[in-house]
Amino acid sequence: MTSRRRTSILLACLVMGLFGMLRSVSADERPNIIFIMDDDMGWADAGCYGSKEIKTPNIDALAAHGMRFTDAYSGCTVCAPARSTLMTGYHMGHTSVRGNSGGIPLRDDDITVAEVLKRAGYVTGGFGKWGLGEIDTEGAAEKQGFDEFFGYYHQIHAHNFFPSYLIKNGKHFPLPNNADLNDVKPKGPTVSPERQFSAHLIFDEMKQFIRANKDQHFFCYAPWTPPHADYHIPEDEPAWQLYKDKPWPNPAKVHAAFISMADRQLGETVTLLKELGIDKKTIVFFCSDNGASHRFDGILDSSGALTGFKRSMNEGGIRVPFIASWPGKIAPGSVSHLPIYFPDFLPTAAQLADATEYLPKDIDGISIVPTLLGKPQDQTERECLYWEWDRGGQAVRRGKWKLLRHKPNKPWELYNLDDDLSEKNDLSKKHPEVLKRLVAVANASHVDARPQIEPKKPEGKRYR
Repeated sequence: MTSRRRTSILLACLVMGLFGMLRSVSADERPNIIFIMDDDMGWADAGCYGSKEIKTPNIDALAAHGMRFTDAYSGCTVCAPARSTLMTGYHMGHTSVRGNSGGIPLRDDDITVAEVLKRAGYVTGGFGKWGLGEIDTEGAAEKQGFDEFFGYYHQIHAHNFFPSYLIKNGKHFPLPNNADLNDVKPKGPTVSPERQFSAHLIFDEMKQFIRANKDQHFFCYAPWTPPHADYHIPEDEPAWQLYKDKPWPNPAKVHAAFISMADRQLGETVTLLKELGIDKKTIVFFCSDNGASHRFDGILDSSGALTGFKRSMNEGGIRVPFIASWPGKIAPGSVSHLPIYFPDFLPTAAQLADATEYLPKDIDGISIVPTLLGKPQDQTERECLYWEWDRGGQAVRRGKWKLLRHKPNKPWELYNLDDDLSEKNDLSKKHPEVLKRLVAVANASHVDARPQIEPKKPEGKRYR
């Protein structure tokens, strides 16, 4: 595969000298890499990020034993493009998948995290929602470096937690207990235990992958689907019992239950690593793919003090919880205020795997390994972070300054995040020189995507 040629962009936003980085991890110290990502979990939905209602003891424990990032961001405000930035290391002005239809695939010449790590000798597995290419497209997971995949390919299909099939290694995997549901949504928030719940099945496959590969280096990518809608959960799911009697709307109760369920599965994952004797050989990342789909103000307060939620360029749409734990390597209870985002994961994983030689030379992300290992003096600095999505919103962060606009015909807004995390006080008229510089960055950071034909969607209204 070859790296892409792109129109040159503003030099202040390029990260140069990536291949001259000091190696922080030697070949014999290379860890297994587990990246767990909840879907539509809000920035303030975990206890360690301020939640008062949702029980997340294992997420909180991961933060207590590792590093919690306060200023971590998704690559986009919606699902598919966020995953594209995560996998390719390019920001939204450059990555291949920029819309959220779920049909546009990654290209053959895209180089993903899985491909880089596979070339470095890692076994690679994906478990959850892919969203970057259907069967028989170049974007299918097995054509983008994954040895194994189990879950959903099309993200609209992933809105149904009780589908009649999932995807296993590029083929349909039937779920016969769900066949009679077809295109009919279950009534009410709960579903009979006789149904096959995709989140449980996906987690079981993930654990099997870890067990099978405990004696070799592996990359486990787990883009779990909850707490994304539809809000349906098995009536015997233990996490549901924590919230079913709360005086809240059903979506809020299921949202909370989904997060506590994921929290339990995270805890089971950490326990499994210890049982297998590989916990000190494994770095575990946990995050959300974008902001919460609903704020649930006055109930869960999923966005906390942030303005906006999913589909917004405000902080509530793009700022996410982000935790990393690696026993013996990452200082327990450490907190980083370094602004990071999804394009950083590819170079970070490559440096952890001693595989930087396989990286494209023009990616937008930077490795955060020095920060993870407590060496901030070695951390590459960048000028800015950039976001956009196909409905016209754009945003730039440079230090304390945040530039955004919601539509191409809307005025630019400017905020000082150090003083105004909630983005209430627009300073665009008070600081025209800052506004001008950041608008220039936004204009230079966008390169038109190469046209692609969207494949047909899977069969069925709800992609059975």
